[in-house]
Amino acid sequence: MSAVEGKREQTKAANRAAILDAARTVFSEIGFGATTVRDIVRETDLATGTFYNYFPDKESVLHALLDEAAAEIRSRVRAARKSSRTVEEFVEGGFRAYYGYLVEDPETFGMLRRNAGTIRSMFDEPTVGAGVQELREDLAAGVRSGLLPEHDVEYMASAMVGAGFEVAVRMLERNPPDVDGAVAFVTRIFLAGLSS
Repeated sequence: MSAVEGKREQTKAANRAAILDAARTVFSEIGFGATTVRDIVRETDLATGTFYNYFPDKESVLHALLDEAAAEIRSRVRAARKSSRTVEEFVEGGFRAYYGYLVEDPETFGMLRRNAGTIRSMFDEPTVGAGVQELREDLAAGVRSGLLPEHDVEYMASAMVGAGFEVAVRMLERNPPDVDGAVAFVTRIFLAGLSS
């Protein structure tokens, strides 16, 4: 890659990051529904036309932001589940990794808090679906290894993701967010569901 190509790639990456950062801020402040592309562009030093070089609309920006957050969350949650040695560690560790990430990243925290309804409506999309699929795989692996009792992994994965998200929304509404309380609550529920 030449120096010119390298500089061009850096500029493209910086422009995309500026758009994503601006969108995260605007979505947090006024909400996804009220946001326009113009609102996002106003938060950057870029021209409106530059926005369209990277994204066709505000929905694609939201998807990109959620993809970033979901990838990080899934990585942390999966690592926590894979390192577990007990049923309790499996359940508690996964939820703690998820909720911990939400509160440690204030920008993502604000965006999720403000736009929970919009995000909830995206549960059938690949971003969230990948998390459900990975949880299903981890539950099945836990059953095969003897760590987890035999159970319907499809129902359990759906229940854990759905309930986990709804509890996360309520946790984010509290000031300050009660990570320990949220983790303890969902852990008790799912440990009861996994008791043999």
